[in-house]
Amino acid sequence: MMIKRMPRRSAPATRPGAHPAGGEPFATAADCGLLLLRLAFGLFMGGHGAQKLFGLFGGHGLAATARGFEALGYRPGKLFAVLGGLSELLGGLGLALGLLTPLAAAALIGVMINAMVTVTGAHGAWETDGGVEYNVCIAVAALAVAAIGPGRLSVDRLFPWGRGGWAPAAVALGLGGVTAAITLSL
Repeated sequence: MMIKRMPRRSAPATRPGAHPAGGEPFATAADCGLLLLRLAFGLFMGGHGAQKLFGLFGGHGLAATARGFEALGYRPGKLFAVLGGLSELLGGLGLALGLLTPLAAAALIGVMINAMVTVTGAHGAWETDGGVEYNVCIAVAALAVAAIGPGRLSVDRLFPWGRGGWAPAAVALGLGGVTAAITLSL
């Protein structure tokens, strides 16, 4: 009597990066890349706000920042220095943590629009001439994170806006633009 062998079943095909047991990995390369982008931009912007508000990291502090805002035409200078500093600090920390990402992005976009209109816009494109290069990069990075979503390694991963999309991007750009326009009109 001949025993017939059953063919071996091959292991199910898995996506690159997926666990062999199946399912999604905890964090993909995209999640790690988004975390790196959020941390770099967010923490530097948070630090920039801390320079304005508290004089940390070699900053001049609130009194000097208020005088600078007054010289740019923002009156009262102290109020606008606080608003600008808080927008950078809280927007930056929110972006770094992936917390309320569309609002964090809006805060950074609004501040960058104000900086472009009042300071860097008159100097052309490149930062070496005092131009808009730096401000545009920050605003675009913030908008991109709102559009893509902050990734799995974020606080927002549990909320609808944590997945990104047109709506969170529109909120970030629209709210940032509207607040910048209001600020510039005062």
